[in-house]
Amino acid sequence: MKKFIVLGVLFILPIVAYLFFASGVHNFAKLPVIEEEIPELKLQQDVRLENKITVLGFLGNTIERDGGDLFNLNQKIFKSFSGFDDFQFVYLVPETIDQDALDKVTYELSQLVDLSNWYFVQTPQANINTVFDSLNTPYSLQEDGGSPYIFIIDKDRKLRGRDDDEDYGVLYGYDSSDIAELADKMKDDVKIVLAEYRLALKKNNADRKK
Repeated sequence: MKKFIVLGVLFILPIVAYLFFASGVHNFAKLPVIEEEIPELKLQQDVRLENKITVLGFLGNTIERDGGDLFNLNQKIFKSFSGFDDFQFVYLVPETIDQDALDKVTYELSQLVDLSNWYFVQTPQANINTVFDSLNTPYSLQEDGGSPYIFIIDKDRKLRGRDDDEDYGVLYGYDSSDIAELADKMKDDVKIVLAEYRLALKKNNADRKK
């Protein structure tokens, strides 16, 4: 009997340890709300923040610079969570962008990933400025109208991030040009938000069965 107990511990313990470290230390608490109630997007009829977990980005006119960030995001973030129907990427894009350059980047991206949950919303720069300012972050849009920072917006249109980050203190958004930040911080944080809603859904389903 003791032999089976020992074997069981030896088999189970590494799995538990792996799950703990793979999940990240932040996974055992909710990801903090950094800004309440981001205004709903009303720029394109089929793109909304409500009831979606959104990675929100601002693609400037310099697609040659920002295009590489999209591939980083796909590799480090989207591929891991693409199975969730309510998870989406929304990029606001200036109307003045070179359309051929944008089409080239999105085509190349489409060869790697299904873009059905990716949205590139072209709109006047004034609209982009309004949305960006509503996030109330310390960041600013760059001269080309975009930003390397991307943001996690939950289903209730709340900006999520970290209020105790070891590097920044308050982490409002994630630098999409920094592969380490995407892999080490953002991936973990997206996982937390998705887990929150999965647990809430399971609880609701369990309550209905009572």
